[in-house]
Parts: sequence; structure tokens; C-alpha cells
Amino acid sequence: MNIELTLRERSAAPDRALIEAARALSAELAALAFGPPVTHVYDPLQYAWASHRAYIERYARPSCEVVFLGMNPGPFGMMQTGVPFGEVAAVRDWMQIDGAIERPASEHPKRPIEGFLCRRSEVSGRRLWAWAARRFGSAEAFFGRCFVLNYCPLVFLEASGRNFTPDRLPRATALALQMACDRHLQGAVRALAPRWVLGVGAYARQCAERALRPLQAEGLELKMGQILHPSPASPAANRGWEEAVEAEIARLGVFAPEP
Repeated sequence: MNIELTLRERSAAPDRALIEAARALSAELAALAFGPPVTHVYDPLQYAWASHRAYIERYARPSCEVVFLGMNPGPFGMMQTGVPFGEVAAVRDWMQIDGAIERPASEHPKRPIEGFLCRRSEVSGRRLWAWAARRFGSAEAFFGRCFVLNYCPLVFLEASGRNFTPDRLPRATALALQMACDRHLQGAVRALAPRWVLGVGAYARQCAERALRPLQAEGLELKMGQILHPSPASPAANRGWEEAVEAEIARLGVFAPEP
């Protein structure tokens, strides 16, 4: 049986499958407990569900070419808007997604949820979506060929308000998180049936390679790679992130026409 064809036939309504997968992931992660140094955990799939759902319903397409996979939400991106790499201006003005955002049950005083009223700009998201706009033009053109997901939807904060990334979690906690996020990514890839999954940074690529290995073993023709993370903490990204990404995409042949 050609599993790639089967998955692409299934993906006729990827938005519904992605919505169900996101809901299931959020419910599963709500049962997990995270200890010190993590003091607060935000789940945008709960308090920013309306905009996250709008993002899926508007832009998830069957048989897309590329899924870009990030690590987890940034404090002024998805944490505020519910959209991966969701820098406010890009989501509101380019994607045309806006609306009320609720508040998490336990909110860190130094990391309030302001939603689309947040005046801070998420640099990583600004870089990613500015590149997408320059390369593809409209959001419709970009999402006609690509989609963007985060491996983990949760934000972890320390007592100081500093972001705590999931790659630093204790092994036992990280394993439970990993199992849930792996299942979600497998479901998302089954729904979208992309030809490529590109990790935005090494951690996301490693997660994708591990999580999607079973699908490849079943026969799914899926290519994987990595692009430079657009974080301002990366000297390489600050020296010219768009140029580095274009060079890597060209080297991999991601958007090359098929023979």
C-alpha cells in the first residue's frame, strides 16, 4: 500500500484534523506537572484558542510542500497571539487574524498576557514572517505551499520571569512532554502530508527526526532538514538571517521544481 497516497487522501480536510490534534495535545499536557526552576506554565492552546483555531482554519492546506517546525512559543509571539512565531503585527496585518485573547489561570506578574495589544515585538517571528512576505508576497501564497507549527505549545517561566526552554527540562518530565508532542506532530504531518519538515533550529530538527521516524519506516516519503533559528540571541542570525535561510533552502532544494 502506498502510504503517501493514503495520507494525502486523508488530508482533504487538514484543518479539522489539526484542530482535533491540538485540542488533544493541550488536554494531555494539562495533566503534567513541572517543578523548579519552572514556576509558571502558559498554554496558548487554551487561553488563545480562538486565534489559534482561526490560524488553522484559514491557512492549513492539504499536501503542502513544507512544514516549518519551531521549538515552543516566544514571550511576545505565540504566547500573546496563539499563532506560531506570532509577532503581533505579522499576525494582525499580514495574516489578518485578530481578536480577544483570554488570560492563563496563573499569570506571572512580569509576563502578562496582553494579546494583540502587546507593544513588544517578537524578533524571531518578525524575521520569519518578513522573510515569508518578501519571498511569497501574500499570506495566502505562503500558506498555499507552507505551514508553520511549534513542536511544543507550552511556555515555561522561571520565578524571575525568564523563559525556560523545553530542552532544559529534567529527563523524566521531558520524556512525558516528548511523548505527547511527538504524537501531535505525527498527527499534524499525517493531516498536512508535506514533502519537507524543516526544523527552525537544531532542537526542532532533532524532535522532528525522532517523532517522524515511525512514519518514514511505514513508507511515508518525507524529507527533513534544518534552517537557522531567527533568534536575536544567535550571532549568525543577526549577521543576516534571511540570506542564511535562502542559502540553506537552495542547498537542500526545498522549493526546486520536480523533474
